Amino acid sequence: MSPPFSDKTQRLYVRNATLGDIPGIIALSRRVYAGTGMYGYTAGPLTGQINTFPEGQFVAMLGDRVVGYCATFRIGEDVALAPHDWTEITGNGYASRHDPEGEWLYGMEVCVDPDCRGYRIGERLYNERKTLCQALELQGVVFAGRLPTLAKRLKKFESVEEYVEAVKSKKQRDPVLSFQLHNGFEIHGIIPHYLDADHASLGYGIHLTWRNPKVARNGDNGKRKRYGRRMPDTVRIGTVQYQQRRVASFEEFSDIVRYFVDVVSTYKGDFVVFPELFTLQLLSIESREGTPAEAIEAVTEYAEPFRNLMRDLALRHNINIIGGSTPVKEEDGRVRNVAYVFLRDGQVFSQPKIHPTPNEAYWWNITGGSRVTAIETDCGPIGVLVCYDAEFPELTRHLVDQGIQILFVPFCTDERQSYLRVRYCCQARAVENQLFVVMSGNVGNLPKVPNMELQYGQSCILTPCDFPFARDGIAADTTPNVETVAFADLRPETLLTARNSGTVKNLKDRRHDLYTVNWRGH
Repeated sequence: MSPPFSDKTQRLYVRNATLGDIPGIIALSRRVYAGTGMYGYTAGPLTGQINTFPEGQFVAMLGDRVVGYCATFRIGEDVALAPHDWTEITGNGYASRHDPEGEWLYGMEVCVDPDCRGYRIGERLYNERKTLCQALELQGVVFAGRLPTLAKRLKKFESVEEYVEAVKSKKQRDPVLSFQLHNGFEIHGIIPHYLDADHASLGYGIHLTWRNPKVARNGDNGKRKRYGRRMPDTVRIGTVQYQQRRVASFEEFSDIVRYFVDVVSTYKGDFVVFPELFTLQLLSIESREGTPAEAIEAVTEYAEPFRNLMRDLALRHNINIIGGSTPVKEEDGRVRNVAYVFLRDGQVFSQPKIHPTPNEAYWWNITGGSRVTAIETDCGPIGVLVCYDAEFPELTRHLVDQGIQILFVPFCTDERQSYLRVRYCCQARAVENQLFVVMSGNVGNLPKVPNMELQYGQSCILTPCDFPFARDGIAADTTPNVETVAFADLRPETLLTARNSGTVKNLKDRRHDLYTVNWRGH
């Protein structure tokens, strides 16, 4: 049997469950609970859950296969926060205790295919719960979680309370409770005999809550303060300022990339952005003698392993990756500088550089592409222009006409003047198109790697210049020439407000009767 994510045509996505999904959910639950003392679902309870509260049931799909299931219902606070057991509160699994006026969303089930663990499917399902909770303006999400390693580890502790405290203080790891605490849930209490069939948990359930930061608590006079939390209507970007260094193998390169993806994912980022041609670092693996064109040809050999690595990281870390760019030898035999976008649902998109620089064309025989297209993501349509392309305003306008709100610009510049050409043009694109522009660049040096001997970079996240945005039109930037990551939370709604009622309205005020961008490429 092939690995679950080996078919690159299959997307990983979450949607509402339907009655047609019931056979797949039954098969999934039987795989998940085999050998635990608990049983998988039958058709009756699942039919009840979906028919009773259809918007509260979710499936994670890999292609047409169900690989995750999440069941919820609404319930009143007096019931949700009092001690209870699973059978009582769920109506024996049918969600028959659903209260259309209930202030809380009760999570009665989350299960993930054992073959697909490690790809943050559980996190995706929990995020859907939180999104539904906020859309319904409920108090929060509540449930009782499992402690699947309690039976094996309790002998090291005097009580279940001591075990839970050790997990809470990170002295002990529990695969379920540690995950739930990491996802922002708080311990409300410990419930004995919550589900006696759960032998691994010794029947205990950990009563957990997540409170909706957008509503006041029942009995509170005002909104609860939340420090350092991400607002739900934002897009969080982490742009990497990447240090070029010698590596001994593709595996070492992979470890460095994995580190940055993990960091931005841990900070709950929606996008992590890498620089242009950062894969030329792979030329340091072997001291190859030859011309610059031969060196670029050598890097194209890594294109497929690179794509496989980045797609897997996007899936595993539940984050969209702007994969910088890498040289690719295409079917026509020409080498192009191609940016890849790896979405967290498994889709992969490419955007070739349209304008190779004179050095790229002369030394590396890089050929320009002929298409510039918007890419649909779960954070709205985006565009990618590679470095020099940002200096041609027609390309950005063509993307904006296709509806993008965020433009990503991976760049690779050798000294300050080169960098500032790209930087000033990116700021201009942000102003004239009223959109966000994200730049990611290399720093450091790679001796004996042609055209990569020196790097100058200052990664940044740019905004339009108007009252709703940062004072200097810079949402975030970095110290030049130091390896780091810059973060910013961007609000697409603010862009729409600026475009429609800002101090100036560049897009609305265009004179379509006098000029336009007429695209003749693909």
